[in-house]
Amino acid sequence: MAATSSEAQDELVFTALGGLGEIGMNVYLYGFGPPRDRKWLMVDLGLTFPGEKEPGVDVVLPDLRFIEAIKDQLVGIVITHAHEDHVGAVLDLWPRLRVPIYATGFTVGMLKSKLNDYGGGLEIKIKEVPIGASFKAGPFEIELVPMAHSIPEPSGLAIRTPAGLVFHTGDWKLDKTPIIGSPTDEERLAALGNEGVRVLVCDSTNVLRDGISPSETDIANSLIDIVKSAKRRVIITTFASNVGRIKAAADAAQASGRRLCIAGRSLHRVIQVAKDQGYLPDDLDYLDQRSFPEIDRRQMLLMCTGCQGESRAALARVADGEHPDIKLARGDLVIFSSRDIPGNERGIGAVKNKLVRMGVELLTDDQALVHVTGHPRRDELQTLYSLIKPEILIPMHGEARHLMEHARFAVKSGIPESVPVFNGEIVRLAPGPAKIIDEAPSGRLFRDGRLVIPSDEGAVRERLKLSQAGIAVVALAVNRRGDIITDPDVVLDGIPKHAKNGEEMYDVVLDAVDNAIDGLPKARRKNLDRLEDTIHRVVRSAISNEWGKRPIVKVMVALVEDA
Repeated sequence: MAATSSEAQDELVFTALGGLGEIGMNVYLYGFGPPRDRKWLMVDLGLTFPGEKEPGVDVVLPDLRFIEAIKDQLVGIVITHAHEDHVGAVLDLWPRLRVPIYATGFTVGMLKSKLNDYGGGLEIKIKEVPIGASFKAGPFEIELVPMAHSIPEPSGLAIRTPAGLVFHTGDWKLDKTPIIGSPTDEERLAALGNEGVRVLVCDSTNVLRDGISPSETDIANSLIDIVKSAKRRVIITTFASNVGRIKAAADAAQASGRRLCIAGRSLHRVIQVAKDQGYLPDDLDYLDQRSFPEIDRRQMLLMCTGCQGESRAALARVADGEHPDIKLARGDLVIFSSRDIPGNERGIGAVKNKLVRMGVELLTDDQALVHVTGHPRRDELQTLYSLIKPEILIPMHGEARHLMEHARFAVKSGIPESVPVFNGEIVRLAPGPAKIIDEAPSGRLFRDGRLVIPSDEGAVRERLKLSQAGIAVVALAVNRRGDIITDPDVVLDGIPKHAKNGEEMYDVVLDAVDNAIDGLPKARRKNLDRLEDTIHRVVRSAISNEWGKRPIVKVMVALVEDA
């Protein structure tokens, strides 16, 4: 009997497990086939970094339970480029999927370098694909289209399916004179537009900004002028992955007669991979940070990590006066060749303020041409629209305000349909009009030391509460008759030492415990759960009455057998 149900019809669908409604943690999924038997292609597997409400967390990872449950239908993972928000979750999460990873040479080099350092013997199925080439994965034919960005070999993806062609931009901009790599291939984009693009899934990061982004070459020339005019040491901090900026710093050092010094393990890794892939010369002349004390202040150009205020990066350690090799002095110049990533402002501000207190001069991108974005502004978006000529636009890579504005801007620019989608929402791209049809579970995982834990586990929430209101621990022993065998022991951490009347908070808590015990008949003390609950309530209430905050309270009652 012929199938009549719509379930038998092949569909092209799209969803994200990260990257829609946030900047970072990019994980996109394309599905093709009937609803109950789709094949899936994953694009990128990135991470993001924790904020103030995630204390102790090392990195934030996407929750992959949706695709893990159907991993036999996942045909591969394509990585658009080697930024951490697109590739950083691979080492932690690939073992849950175990499908081939497709990437260009530079991205493969970065992955293998990280595997050597942190992989613990993990062997990942990585297939290197030249930029500009095509390959097949299940029902998907994928072409890697050269785009310009702030790292070598960023690729837009032309994804061909029986239901139509999707162009997934990845991170991109229009830069006709990038220092490293090739410009965005506008000729190829126009050819795709002539072929007929059903859907454009497009970077939204800079949709709120008018005009066109400056070129990396403009930054390189500006840095040369700034470094030449500097009187003392120059320190440039930027994203470690920006190979073009590394080349610009090396050129500025040479033009000004200075020695280039590199601080930060990730910078050393990127330089080595860039040399291996031919993006930096083998004879690039630079010193390790241990040579810093030996170089005259007027001859030093230091490049270091830490532009986003990361507490363990080189610049933060310098600002804290804790770096073993690097000490700055009054009159030194620190150039922030970067822009603040949303959520990092406080950490960056703290580092800047510490440097200023040292007498160090700062130069940022709102004062001089020292940084350029790697993402398209509105005029660049319109140029892409005119080349691609899509029927539908799906905004990606942005917070809610970016996605919604991009959707409005695309319609104003003449694209027939534009559908803003957020993490977990499944949108049908073909056949028929684009429409949200279902929802996939999505969320966050935390890498916490050596463990990967769900974000809804209590450990991180408990730490946050500890940071806000401290902890009180009460320990005592009781026998089976309900007699208290030892005096209660109290430990207070993160709680003020004195109450509002000057009494020690320790004594306030101890009095509350004694009164609670005295108020409980012996028969009720035999019920250890009731005893613990009573002490918990009175201790929390006593501290709250004095301090106005409710701490975490832990009560430990030990049952002691009579001799």
